Amino acid sequence: MFIFVTMEVNDKLINKLAVLSRLRFNEDEKQTIKKDLEQMIHFVSKLQEVDTDEVPPLLHISQNVNCMRTDIAEGTISRQEALKNAALHDDMYFKVPKIIKK
Repeated sequence: MFIFVTMEVNDKLINKLAVLSRLRFNEDEKQTIKKDLEQMIHFVSKLQEVDTDEVPPLLHISQNVNCMRTDIAEGTISRQEALKNAALHDDMYFKVPKIIKK
């Protein structure tokens, strides 16, 4: 049995989510996000009302295993097109800061 605690969706929570996601929201967007989060939490709390005592737990949503499509390369772009929005690059490669030290 799972127990969900109802959480309060307030401006502090929305601001924290904005910081964590590195996004900026204006006041209208914050109110929309707040309303959407409240609806999601309400939906999850409604799921607690469903009697699942006789339902076996699932590991997977279906019986399908390793369903893979054929890998077909489509929609290629030129090297110049791929590099045009990169912050740092040369004629052939993206340049990134070194993160592994010897």
